[in-house]
Amino acid sequence: MRLLMLLSVLEVCWAQYNPHTRYGQTSIVHLFEWRWDDIALECERYLAPNGFGGVQVSPPTENAVINNPQRPWWERYQPISYKICSRSGNEHEFREMVKRCNSVGVNIYVDAVVNHMCGKDVSAGISSTCGSYYNPGLRDFPAVPYSGWDFNDGKCKSRSGEIESYNDIYQVRDCRLSGLLDLALGKDYVRSTIAAYLNHLISIGVAGFRIDASKHIWPGDMKAFLDKLNNLNTHWFPEGSRPFIYQEVIDLGHEPIKSSEYFGNGRVTEFKYGTKLGTVLRKWNGEKMAYLKNWGEGWSFMPSDRALVFVDNHNNQRGHAAGGPSILTFWDARLYKMAVGFMLAHPYGFPRVMSSFKWPRYFENGKDINDWVGPPNDNGVIKRVTTINTDSTCGNGWVCEHRWHQIRNMVIFRNVVNGQGFTNWWDNGSNQVAFGRGNRGFIVFNNDDWALSSNLQTGLPAGTYCDVISGDKNDDHCTGSEIYVGSDGRAHFSISNTAEDPFIAIHVDAKL
Repeated sequence: MRLLMLLSVLEVCWAQYNPHTRYGQTSIVHLFEWRWDDIALECERYLAPNGFGGVQVSPPTENAVINNPQRPWWERYQPISYKICSRSGNEHEFREMVKRCNSVGVNIYVDAVVNHMCGKDVSAGISSTCGSYYNPGLRDFPAVPYSGWDFNDGKCKSRSGEIESYNDIYQVRDCRLSGLLDLALGKDYVRSTIAAYLNHLISIGVAGFRIDASKHIWPGDMKAFLDKLNNLNTHWFPEGSRPFIYQEVIDLGHEPIKSSEYFGNGRVTEFKYGTKLGTVLRKWNGEKMAYLKNWGEGWSFMPSDRALVFVDNHNNQRGHAAGGPSILTFWDARLYKMAVGFMLAHPYGFPRVMSSFKWPRYFENGKDINDWVGPPNDNGVIKRVTTINTDSTCGNGWVCEHRWHQIRNMVIFRNVVNGQGFTNWWDNGSNQVAFGRGNRGFIVFNNDDWALSSNLQTGLPAGTYCDVISGDKNDDHCTGSEIYVGSDGRAHFSISNTAEDPFIAIHVDAKL
């Protein structure tokens, strides 16, 4: 009896780190700014059949409409109420999306904006996605309702009311981030109001939350409202399941606020991951792929079971929020596919794949002045993601990296090798590396300026395998390159340094 009670306590304590993906599904995708009905269709036609475990959706709350000169992507992070009413759709459409995605085994994770309301300088009125009145100057949000008592204006000690120094933890957590009205999360009314919003989403059937701007919330305040959350909806999840929590905490190691302060609440976004991996693949600062042998905690990253990892996200692909030139994005397609392939093959962390839209980049003094541009739209209404090309990629201005066959097949690779150890590392001392995942999969990279030609121990059973980067296994033939593994587990790999995709991946489900 005591053992059962202990196991029950441990299950509750660890529950917020569990993404609750269906068995064998090991990664999620961020469908940035997609409409709810398009996400529902994508779950059914593509994500479920290809082993994606879940979708992070854009904030669903009613937000201020910003004309700048057209509506930017960041208006979604300017809430004025907790009504589910955004340019992605209304509550009915949101409910249908959750139901349809859950029905095919794909979870929904909501990007929850709860640190703040809209900016202090946003014009008062009814220019919002659902028509609710609000007045940021008076701190009046009657559709919640919030009033001046519910914000941190009196608690912030900076001269301007804004965050002026990231070395002052009180400013970071009590003052306004980029003018956004900072909620007083130390007050039980605010905590309870936020919990009621999140519980409403839980009742609909979502599996968890990305907590936006977590670094700007005191960890204890975060715990206080997370403790008020209900268990997940038992129609879709086992009884007693807790919401999956991952917190946006930007910690590159140079500021006093540390990711570790938030581990008790759930997983945390590991921003060092994409920054360091981009530096390595770009071969900057003398970095080499050979140094990735101890990737993960060996690079001073957080513990694997606390990390939500990603190559890029909607912020830093635009140079925002721990952005920088090392971040790889779809604009750097060749290196980007290698980075995502490495992330999905490597066992460290729980991975999120990015799925983006294009914008017209225009640089002045090294800065992209169009980094604000919102999704493809017709007069502010998001264009449907209906154009699917013959190669399964997207049209209508949507990039859909998750539909690139190399990334799709690496999502499948990760599912196939799930639970297997990190094995059979090989490198040439430079930028040619390989590693296996037990006896289930093997991957080889050539990021050098010369060709790779080596016989390597794969650890895989003998046979002929389809390289899932260059092609697909169709029945008993491969549309791309084939790799023969001998009875001793060894195979010969050749990768040109000029190849469009200079890496090869094989796994047991791609054996011919």
